[in-house]
Amino acid sequence: MVSAHNAKPDELIKKASEALKDSVKAPEWTLFVKTGHGKQLPPHQKNWYQTRAASILRKIYLHGPIGTSKLKKVYSHKKNRGHKPERTTLASGKIIRTAIQQLEKAGLVQQVEKGVHKGRIVTPKGKSFLDKLSK
Repeated sequence: MVSAHNAKPDELIKKASEALKDSVKAPEWTLFVKTGHGKQLPPHQKNWYQTRAASILRKIYLHGPIGTSKLKKVYSHKKNRGHKPERTTLASGKIIRTAIQQLEKAGLVQQVEKGVHKGRIVTPKGKSFLDKLSK
């Protein structure tokens, strides 16, 4: 049986971003916001917010329960500091939080506590959504 674990990540994220267009709407501020303070320009793609939400959904599926701070590390990048050595900077937490909140409203993600770990996991509806797209 094919699942999101076996599917190619780039194809799955592309299909999921197109399927999430109805349930995940990009806020107005996404037209001019950067994805982290280490970036110099905002993204050039029109649907970058839906792509990021689909990628977050896949990461939660694979590594849940996972929170915003871990996802900020996943989407981190190198900051160009001129002639000084590059340093890794974290991604924007606001983008990740709003995407997770919209995925919760869609019923694909829920918040849980498993022992010491707190974070989001994918609901059965979210699992079936990603598994259908991975075929």
